[in-house]
Amino acid sequence: MSQEKTKYIFIVGGVMSGVGKGITTASVGKVLQSKGFSVTAMKIDPYINIDAGTMNPTEHGEVFVTDDGIETDQDIGNYERFLNVDILSDNYMTTGKVYESVIHRERNLEYDGKCVEVVPHIPLEVIRRIKKVAKNTKVDFVLIEIGGTIGEYQNVLFLEAARMLKSKQPKDIIVFMVSYLPIPNKIGEMKTKPTQYAARTLNSAGIQADFIVCRSEVALDEARKEKISMFCNIEKDNVISAPDIDSIYDVPVNFDKENLAQKILL
Repeated sequence: MSQEKTKYIFIVGGVMSGVGKGITTASVGKVLQSKGFSVTAMKIDPYINIDAGTMNPTEHGEVFVTDDGIETDQDIGNYERFLNVDILSDNYMTTGKVYESVIHRERNLEYDGKCVEVVPHIPLEVIRRIKKVAKNTKVDFVLIEIGGTIGEYQNVLFLEAARMLKSKQPKDIIVFMVSYLPIPNKIGEMKTKPTQYAARTLNSAGIQADFIVCRSEVALDEARKEKISMFCNIEKDNVISAPDIDSIYDVPVNFDKENLAQKILL
C-alpha cells in the first residue's frame, strides 16, 4: 500500500501508567494482520534521554535492542513478538531525540531562517518521523503508542502531533484510549468516572477517542459500556472490554472475539 493510503492508529493511556498500552498496540496490530493487512508499530517515549540505554533499569526495566542497534523500550520487543516483523530504530523516538533533530536542522539552516518554535516544529518533526516509517515500510497500518498518561505535561506535544495529523487526514487517523476502571475493595463496584475524566482531558487536547479499551480486573458489563458510551461520546460497540488474563497472548484473541478489526475497518 502506498504511503498516501496508509492508516495511522494512535494508542494513548488514561487514568494511570502501566495500563497495558504496549500490549494493546501489539494486539490491535495482530488482529489487523490476521485479516491480511500489513502492520508496523512505533513507540514514543516522553523522556529527554536520547534512547533507553541510559535509563535506570531498576526503574524503567531492561532495554530491548533492535536489529540495527538502538536501545529501546521493552514495548518494541512486544511488537516484534506479536507481529513477527523487525522493528527498527526509526520506529522509536523520545522527546530528547525529537528535540535533538529539530536543533540539528536549525543549526544547518534547514528552516530557512524561520523562528523555530516548540509548536508547531516539535509536533511536525514527530509527524515527519511517523510518515518516514510509513514510506519506508509501505504498510497498511502504522500503530503509534504514545507513552505516559493523558493529562501529563510530558506527552502533550505528542498528542498535539496526533491532533495536527488528524486535522489534515481525518479519514486516515484512529485514536484508541486504553483506560483503567477500578473496583474499590470496600465498594465492590466498577467505577467509570476516572475514564470519563481521562476522555475529557483528551478532548481538551483537541482529540476525541474512537475506541476506548477498558482495563479492569473483570470484564465490562453492558451497564458500564452504556455509561462510557454516553459520557465519553463514543459508540457503544467501540467500548472494548479488556479484563485481566493469565497470558498476554490471549489479548488479541479477546479483541478478535469483539470483532475489533471489522470495527476499525468501518
